[in-house]
Amino acid sequence: MIDTPAPAAVLADFDAYTRAVAAVADAARAYYGGAESTVDDDTYDRLLRGIEAYERTHPEHAVAESPVGKVAAGALPGGEVPHTVPMLSLDNVFAPEGLTAWAASLERRLGRAPAALTVEPKMDGLAVAVRYREGRLDRLITRGDGIAGEDVSHAIGTIVGLPERLAEPVSIEVRGEVLLTTAQFEAANEIRREYGASVFANPRGGAAGTLRAKDRPYVIPMTFFGYVALPLPDDESTFAAELRTADHSAVMARVEALGVLTTGRTAARLRVCATIAEVQAGVDEIAALRAELPFGIDGVVIKADAAVDQAEAGNGTRAPRWAIAYKMAAVHKITRLLGVDWAVGRTGVIAPRAILDPIEIDGSVVGFATLHNPADIERRGLMIGDTVSVYKAGDIIPRVEAPLVHARTGAETPIEFPTACPKCGGEVDTSQQRWRCAQGRACGLHAGILYAVGRDQLDIEGIGGRIVTQLVESGAVADVADLFTLTREQFLALDRIDKIADRLMAGIEEARVKPLNRVLCALGVRLTGRSMSRRIARHFGTMDAIRAADVEAMARVEGIGPGKAAVIVAELAELADVIDKLVAAGVNMTEPGVVPGTSADGDAGAEASADESAGEAGPLAGMAVVVTGAMTGALATLSRNEMNELIERAGGTASSGVSKKTALVVAGDKAGSKRTKAEQLGVRILTPEEFAELVGALLPS
Repeated sequence: MIDTPAPAAVLADFDAYTRAVAAVADAARAYYGGAESTVDDDTYDRLLRGIEAYERTHPEHAVAESPVGKVAAGALPGGEVPHTVPMLSLDNVFAPEGLTAWAASLERRLGRAPAALTVEPKMDGLAVAVRYREGRLDRLITRGDGIAGEDVSHAIGTIVGLPERLAEPVSIEVRGEVLLTTAQFEAANEIRREYGASVFANPRGGAAGTLRAKDRPYVIPMTFFGYVALPLPDDESTFAAELRTADHSAVMARVEALGVLTTGRTAARLRVCATIAEVQAGVDEIAALRAELPFGIDGVVIKADAAVDQAEAGNGTRAPRWAIAYKMAAVHKITRLLGVDWAVGRTGVIAPRAILDPIEIDGSVVGFATLHNPADIERRGLMIGDTVSVYKAGDIIPRVEAPLVHARTGAETPIEFPTACPKCGGEVDTSQQRWRCAQGRACGLHAGILYAVGRDQLDIEGIGGRIVTQLVESGAVADVADLFTLTREQFLALDRIDKIADRLMAGIEEARVKPLNRVLCALGVRLTGRSMSRRIARHFGTMDAIRAADVEAMARVEGIGPGKAAVIVAELAELADVIDKLVAAGVNMTEPGVVPGTSADGDAGAEASADESAGEAGPLAGMAVVVTGAMTGALATLSRNEMNELIERAGGTASSGVSKKTALVVAGDKAGSKRTKAEQLGVRILTPEEFAELVGALLPS
């Protein structure tokens, strides 16, 4: 699960905006029509967020076709039906430790251990609410936004597991997943081929398209599996009263007796467990069955069984606190390795990338995958032409796992490692696992300078790719320090710069006094980024102290162990001449709020007690703060790095992960697992607006 949403696409003008609207509309129509989307989920989300951002800035430009605020991005015609109670999502855990932490949080909320826990498979389909009135199937409604969904009652009669009449004339709402089983998926594609329609890319998308489709000349059967049931709001019958007070396992047994198919009727079945150890054993058993099941599952769901436990634990804003989804390892797919290309990064590292015969993995088509380094390629024994297993690490980054050696035909060829730098043609340093161009940063100079002037580093507005290219090619800039010795005349000598030369010079002057952490980040030290650069700067206080640190001292910085420390110390030694040039150019080499001194462990970098904004008087003094999700309101324009800097100015410590030491979580739109973990641990959670009020005096004007 992404902690944070993908960054919004930047829509520079009205033409870009209208193109984005059209792309989102096309993608939504494809998805809800059962076709293969023209964009992946991440691109779709970035475009939609970009449209929202553009319309906030230019409300007068909003077009009627805009997907903002519309169910299914406006791809579906009407049919919005309110749910009896919200259809919430489930929060996720990914390992036994996460499951144990969730169980502990449930016990804290209840003040005791739950009476029992249930374990059942998490179906990989489309969530629906099914309403029966007096025993007759009355309505099918999709999850939608959780508050209201689309009426898809036209699909009644095509779904296995949903009888049109129950065994008893009772009223009930059963919620579950509609999906295509493996056999139904294969049969559906055969039917679609016969009618000249495109085949479904995957069962999940096929089920979504089929459920919503109307007036097709053919019928594609689907299957329903129920996982929860509740009475209708207006039902005061004895049966409804039983549903409100019965345990989850008993309710589902009752639903089965009525004739509705449930997760408990599968080979994975519903288990009732007394302890978390039994729960974990149940999870492992279901995981072991995954490959044999005749339908897709993407995890296991654990719930408090007793109705009283569920009521006492309650619900969060987006998920119940009495249930959790244990997500399984990423699904592996088989494809062919067509080739390997080699790219040179800003520090001169030469990175291999696998070129794959495109394959759909978890809803997106993957054509490239990570290969790490030459040693990793040799360790895996990969060859061009191999049939390979590919998976998404953390369900995000595609990686090649291994070749299927038994599938080799003899036509496979060895992967050729570069004998010269792919970018400059120079020598390659192969002394470490990650190969580098012998010129190091000089080879990746263009990328390095572009990175250094970026918003989260020196933030020199106006210096983009075209200007950097001219500066590098003219020899005016050979490293980041040269930016600070550029003259107005040198800018005027560049193409199409005359009107902005003064602005560029002003930007450089502003960068000259940036905090040490930004200067350090602009240097592009390997194994560091914005967060790590801030930690190092605040730990040591001055560049002199950083340069004087040995491996042991560097390793004491939070998040840096001996391995990373050795690389960072070596990198700083390699950058010594550049740092000297920065000092000579008058660039700031101290971190505000930190003074040279001796900290508790003997390193330089004690906090300056006189700095009230970052010291004990700050509103976040002594607090570890985590930011997750998309910021809104006064914080909407701040990057995540600027948010972290704001936290530190307020006396807090910006953290990337939620733990027992976390004092506060700022949770924006689409906050994910970090919010979940905060709820589980009882950590205080603020909205962006509440946080902005708390640190209002420190917000940029």
